[in-house]
Amino acid sequence: MNIHEYQGKEILASYGVRVQRGIVANNAVEAVAAAKQLTTETGTSWYVVKAQIHAGGRGKGGGVKLAKGIDKVEEIASEIIGMQLITPQTSAEGKKVHKVLIAEDVYYPGESETSEFYVSVLLNRGTGRNMIMYSTEGGMDIEEVAEHTPHLIFTEEIDPNVGLQGFQARRIAFNLGLSGNAFKEMVKFIDSLYKAYIGSDASMFEINPVLKTSDNKILAVDAKVNIDDNALYRQKAYAEMRDILEENAIEVEAKEVGLNYVDLDGTVGCMVNGAGLAMATMDLIKYAGFEPANFLDVGGTADAKRVETAFRIILKDPNVKAILINIFGGIVRCDRVAQGVVDAYKNMGDAIKVPIIVRLQGTNAEIAKELIDNSGMPILSAVQFQEAADQVQAALS
Repeated sequence: MNIHEYQGKEILASYGVRVQRGIVANNAVEAVAAAKQLTTETGTSWYVVKAQIHAGGRGKGGGVKLAKGIDKVEEIASEIIGMQLITPQTSAEGKKVHKVLIAEDVYYPGESETSEFYVSVLLNRGTGRNMIMYSTEGGMDIEEVAEHTPHLIFTEEIDPNVGLQGFQARRIAFNLGLSGNAFKEMVKFIDSLYKAYIGSDASMFEINPVLKTSDNKILAVDAKVNIDDNALYRQKAYAEMRDILEENAIEVEAKEVGLNYVDLDGTVGCMVNGAGLAMATMDLIKYAGFEPANFLDVGGTADAKRVETAFRIILKDPNVKAILINIFGGIVRCDRVAQGVVDAYKNMGDAIKVPIIVRLQGTNAEIAKELIDNSGMPILSAVQFQEAADQVQAALS
């Protein structure tokens, strides 16, 4: 579950991580009030107005701007709130901005220069251990750093038996070229950041940039956070941070009715049972020369009501030109699935205007094929994978 920057900073601050302070606003009037409150609390006279969407690269799309005075806050907030923000991490349509974070200016003048670093905590799936990834090249896309200057990316793997050790936090601070009070601040920052990552059941904490201020303080200027969905049952407070406005509306609807649905960019809708079969089905569609429009797993039950619900969800995507149903009848019998497909088709009437190809294998597969073939419905049945691919190809050619 992705959360907004301001929410990620709230989690960080609760674990003792120093953050760039800010107040979220839903409109320009609230933005001005937030700026006044920040001036009272921090003394800042410049403000950073940040669009709050679940995507990085906001600055490149015009979603992060500096207001050099409180009189500029309302103007900039009005420009950003409501805009369709397109970044390197959004679709071509972008994301609509519903709120902004009014943050203090932390790039204040001082005796020494400021420095920006990149720090993230995530799981290294290759080793099964948590890992801290960091670089001196903060403020840049880590993908670009990895491609052009990979020697500037460092990693520190954490032994799950003992957790983050003091010498590891010190090594990180040393590799970032810090000394004196900034060194000590970074060690404390890394320790608190890792505690926040573990304590919140996160799957990723990405701070870019981590700032060394001119007075040698270390703080998080940004926070991109993902909480493990499987842990939300014990993270009730974080579960409430979910913003469904940032999620795909069809995916949200599918989740509410217990269907596993992921929206994709193709033209062939997929209805399957089981993640492995879903992946194989998408490969099958690509093999036929097309692209899958979705990943939809109906699970172990596929009665008429569930199949009808799945049909309606798939057909909400206007790009769908055909639907391939690929079910293995292990837990659920194929004939029951076939009857469910036929009944759902009858119930929906003219709502289904695209070809339906059904491949059923497993218990009572032969009976299932007979049910479909004798239904009088314009449903194409298949037995083999290749046969289903050929029928998809024929239907869309």
